Amino acid sequence: MSARCPLRSPVAWVLAACLIAAGLTAGSAAARTLEQVRALGVISMCANPDALPYSSDKPDAPGFQVEIGRALAQGLGVQLKVEWVVPRRRVAEVNCDMLLDSVNDPQLYGGRRLLSMPYQRSGIALALGPAAQGMSGLRDLNAQHRVGVMVGSLASVVLGKQGVRTSPYAFQADLLEAVEKGLLSGAAVSAQTLGYYLKQHPEANIRAVSLFETEPQLAWTVSVGLRNADPALLDEMNRIIASILADGTISGIYARYGVEHHTP
Repeated sequence: MSARCPLRSPVAWVLAACLIAAGLTAGSAAARTLEQVRALGVISMCANPDALPYSSDKPDAPGFQVEIGRALAQGLGVQLKVEWVVPRRRVAEVNCDMLLDSVNDPQLYGGRRLLSMPYQRSGIALALGPAAQGMSGLRDLNAQHRVGVMVGSLASVVLGKQGVRTSPYAFQADLLEAVEKGLLSGAAVSAQTLGYYLKQHPEANIRAVSLFETEPQLAWTVSVGLRNADPALLDEMNRIIASILADGTISGIYARYGVEHHTP
């Protein structure tokens, strides 16, 4: 996990589990129950205004977190209010009701019941470019190949232990541009970021390999983090998630951003 979370790096919004935990447990006395949420007619979520494909304040491209948040609010019969928060640690100050893409690990939250059922399984993907012709994955890389990684990231540690020659970058967009130009053989980025990049750049000579399918340390599942919700709100949220998973709503939302949905 990176000690620094560049704003242009959406993967930081997934991996900053400790910051998420702090934000969801702060201000617990003001937590809203299901009855209160419905009485107000609004449920709030925190999101980054400039972190596509995750979230955005652009009406024509709100990001999959916002679209899923809307589907959840609709299921509750209320409106969604998005609280734009930068950086993510300010979640504790804003005190919003829910935070999507919360890492599904109850131990991060002091054993408190704050997580919905998981709705996505994802992780780190490997982008292979022109400099990796004939390569099909991590095991094909040798000392002559360089793989870009985020500075101080978990991927840099895991790949480094496997003897992969890595180069640190500050932003995922720069990583993918370097791969496309042949400056790097590959890049370890979030699967969501890579999928969105390829959708935005269909001409890019980049192949995607899901590292999280073979490297458990680079995989995670995500849930809706609820700010000290009462059992009734959590149960209702789980019911809605199960419903929109079953009817393809979540898969369809991800597809609009080039992201593959993997049911946990």
